[in-house]
This record gives sequence, C-alpha cells and structure tokens, in this order.
Amino acid sequence: MLIPLPAVMVSCAADGFKPNIITISWIGIVNSVPPMLSISVTPQRHSHQIIKKAGEFVVNLTGEDNLRETDFCGNRSGRDYDKFEHLNLTAVPGREISAPMIKECPVNLECKVKQSIVLGSHEMFIAEIVAVHIDKNLIDDKGKPDIDKLKPLVYCTTAQEYRGGLTKLLSRYGKATGKKEK
Repeated sequence: MLIPLPAVMVSCAADGFKPNIITISWIGIVNSVPPMLSISVTPQRHSHQIIKKAGEFVVNLTGEDNLRETDFCGNRSGRDYDKFEHLNLTAVPGREISAPMIKECPVNLECKVKQSIVLGSHEMFIAEIVAVHIDKNLIDDKGKPDIDKLKPLVYCTTAQEYRGGLTKLLSRYGKATGKKEK
C-alpha cells in the first residue's frame, strides 16, 4: 500500500551483455551525504546479473511522455529484445560510469553500487549517485527542477497502474506547519 512510487527506467551495461533497460518502482533515496539511493531487483530479471557484474547503473526518471517505453521495459526481457533499438531510444554515454543514459528521459542519475543486500525475493542495490543530468527545459528561474514541466510518471503496485498528474502544489517543506523563513 505504499503508493504511488516513481516509475523509472534503469539502464545498465556490462562486458558480455548488450546494454539493457529495466523498469523499477522499488526505488528510494537512502542517504544525503554522499547522495545515495536504492533499487530492488529480483535475481530472475536479466538486468540483475548485468548490474551485479558491472556494479553500476543509471536511474532514468520518467515523465508522462515515457509511458509506452516504461511499460515495455517492465514487461519484456532484455534476453529477448534490444530495448534501445526496439523502442528507438538513444543511448548516451555516461560521464562517470559505462552504463548508458537514456536521452529521452528528462533526468538521469549515474550510480555506482556500494553495497547489495539479498532480502528474499529481491536484492537491494545501494548506490551512490555520482552524476546528475537534467533537461535544461525543466529548470525554473530559481535553478530548481520544475515538477509541472516534468509531469512525473508513477506506479501504483497494488492496482498495477501507471499514474500522472502529480503536479498540484499543496505546500512547501515546513510551510504547512507555519515555519517561518530565515
């Protein structure tokens, strides 16, 4: 019932494998300094062995415009498809790692695995975010990401639904409780 979750496309590459993309919704920020996140992947997924071997991946944040590609990458195996080719996605070399970024995604986070934990059905990869790339058209006049322009794509696991429309601003951090600005 922890819903919604971001629907991201994780791209990965390793020697002996074609670059691949897997859709993940089991993802979250786990540390501030250094910036770190986690993703959880079942060992049966093709991308699991690629990430395990390479020790790195790219989290490509999706927007509503990426719905078709996101759904395809979550429902087709890289064993059977070259997802970059099949979906006409552009693989862009990373600045810090060898896994490609997806040009069509508005935000790309290059990540290096620092630790993994087998939890049962999934293995959680804890990774440091070593580089961040964002489409310049999504930056507001204050230099911050404009969520209205991003139109983030999210996934509701219990209903197995993708959702959009998460752009209604209700409050800013600390403002709903009456915190005064410094």
